[in-house]
Amino acid sequence: MPAQGDLPETQVQLMNVSDITAKAKVLLEALPYIQDFRGSTFVVKYGGSFMDDPDPQVRNRVAYDIAFLAACGINVVVVHGGGKAITKAMEQSGLKSHFAPNGMRVTDEATVAIVKKTLDEVVNKDVCDAIALAGAKPKGIVGDSVLVCEKLTVDDDGKTVDLGYVGEVTEVKVKLIKKEISEGFVPVISPVAEGSDGRPYNVNADLVAGRVAAALRARRLVYMSDVPGLLSAPPDPATLISSLKISQVDGLRQSGVIDKGMRPKVLSAVRALNEGVQRVHFIDGRLPHSLLLEIFTDQGIGTEIVHG
Repeated sequence: MPAQGDLPETQVQLMNVSDITAKAKVLLEALPYIQDFRGSTFVVKYGGSFMDDPDPQVRNRVAYDIAFLAACGINVVVVHGGGKAITKAMEQSGLKSHFAPNGMRVTDEATVAIVKKTLDEVVNKDVCDAIALAGAKPKGIVGDSVLVCEKLTVDDDGKTVDLGYVGEVTEVKVKLIKKEISEGFVPVISPVAEGSDGRPYNVNADLVAGRVAAALRARRLVYMSDVPGLLSAPPDPATLISSLKISQVDGLRQSGVIDKGMRPKVLSAVRALNEGVQRVHFIDGRLPHSLLLEIFTDQGIGTEIVHG
């Protein structure tokens, strides 16, 4: 095939028109979604290995998707994770991470201080900087200013496991979040909550996102992670379940399709749906612009859980 420079000028013009037309079709496909979602609230759980990628383009492209949503008049609220950053900070401080049999981090007094500092001052700032670079207006919010929790206890084979300063969110201070939204900001919340004793507690970011979405009666709750979505035969991406009803979740849990890694996300999603969220999505943050593809295209790119 000859290079474009060797083609007749008319043919080159036709190729350029074809490319432009294809781009226009993409924009037109997005138009009804943009019109429908304007003024709605979306909660995005920002987490996964892409947050720690050494390539800034990989780290920041999700931020551009968030900025795009905000530019379309969508009220975006971000809840971020930071497990790897916490582990790294603990290693630098000479502390070793300990995990309960269920995989949750055991958080003593020394650990929770590092958790809070890392999430509030490092990860939150990085996420806000990326969103600001994309042209939106982020507002970092330390979690324990808007999240209230009670101490979380878990059972393992009938025995109560003390996780230390690990909490479960019982209250979201919605007015404070809505105030930032009304002033044109994208709130970026760290997953730390205040306990009844006035101390900070480490909380699971997936569960925080679900509680925040429910409290805000969000139109959409989007979980970004390192997997394409729910797979009926993992790890084969060709077995992606594009749409799932709440009534189908128990069957997939019992069959093992929803494994331990996805279980907290799915259970949080179901609870959020039952408490007022309209739809929940699971998408792969490693895929370029997966957030836009899921929200603004007819086919989507991940798994959605809906009522029914």
